[in-house]
Amino acid sequence: MLGLAIATSIDALACGVSFALIGCNIWLCIGIIGLTTAAFSVVGLQLGHKVGSRFQRNSTLIGGTILILIGLKILVEHLFF
Repeated sequence: MLGLAIATSIDALACGVSFALIGCNIWLCIGIIGLTTAAFSVVGLQLGHKVGSRFQRNSTLIGGTILILIGLKILVEHLFF
């Protein structure tokens, strides 16, 4: 979690510096980014709800299988490479 927090902070810093260097209207950029993020979040939640309720059993099995495969991949990489 600490690594993700640091990476997010560095990303935010880079965006802020970029906005300052290109001289854009910061409030317009914030509005566009906020609306886009909100729209994609709402669409993702609705799509996840519809797909999840329709394929609940299969999606649980597929998700669990994918997590196991990712774990095995990491294990093999650390043991042999």
